[in-house]
Amino acid sequence: MSSVGFVAVTGATGAVGGRVARLLADRGVRQRLVVRDPARAPQLPGAEAVRATYDDPDALRAAFTGVDAVFLVSAAEHPERVRQHLTAVDAVADAGVDRVVYTSFLAPAPDATFTLVRDHWKTEQRLQERDLAYTALRDSIYLDFMPFMAGAEGVIRGPAGDGRLAAVARDDVAEVAAEVLLGEGHERAAYDVTGGSLQTFDEIAAQLAEITGRPVTYRRETLEEAWASRASYGAPDWEVEGWISTYLAVGAGELAVVSDTVERLTGHPPTTLPELVERRPDLVAGLLPDH
Repeated sequence: MSSVGFVAVTGATGAVGGRVARLLADRGVRQRLVVRDPARAPQLPGAEAVRATYDDPDALRAAFTGVDAVFLVSAAEHPERVRQHLTAVDAVADAGVDRVVYTSFLAPAPDATFTLVRDHWKTEQRLQERDLAYTALRDSIYLDFMPFMAGAEGVIRGPAGDGRLAAVARDDVAEVAAEVLLGEGHERAAYDVTGGSLQTFDEIAAQLAEITGRPVTYRRETLEEAWASRASYGAPDWEVEGWISTYLAVGAGELAVVSDTVERLTGHPPTTLPELVERRPDLVAGLLPDH
């Protein structure tokens, strides 16, 4: 039986945090949902919502005080994300909470090709420095994103070459997080959380085409072409660099990882793209022929 009876879940209004909160509620776990706007928090049995952000250390410490464990979801892309993460980790430690599960990313390193992964490396370093009994869930790219990467035009564009990845469904990530939060023996560990098989973007595009009945292709870009094709988005350079470097990391083989984490901890194989779309047809709504 787990000794964790009271969990603080950050990002409970988001995709992964919300899924984790619902899974914990289904198992009768008392929760404190740490959100920007308590009015938007899911209404779950045994859950209370409190307002706190990663920019407010005092509110975070108050939110984390008295809980047995914290699910620390990584912040949205932001130029100050590292500072936000370190503030959150320090708040966990200062509140006297020992156990924390953090959503990291594959192959965190200070020189990772995918620039935003460097944020996760710095966060994991702080978790170690504060001597927390942490578990880092090093997720692959979310499988849920694949249809959006194709866009309405049905073209995945990027400088990934023939690189491969094993994208993972957010549902699977949430299930793994819930098992780790409530289970034993996961302290001071890092788990790669991936799909079940490696695929190129050509193969992913072909799957999307078969699912939707319309042409979907992968277009290999040079680095210069990648910057040019995203120039109209109006996003800051650091964010565009993050998007482009995702593909570069795939091309460099840094995401060519397949783990057994999902099946080992949840008891079922990782969700495939066809299975995910069957469960969530809205994900490909923009790609359907009559759209």
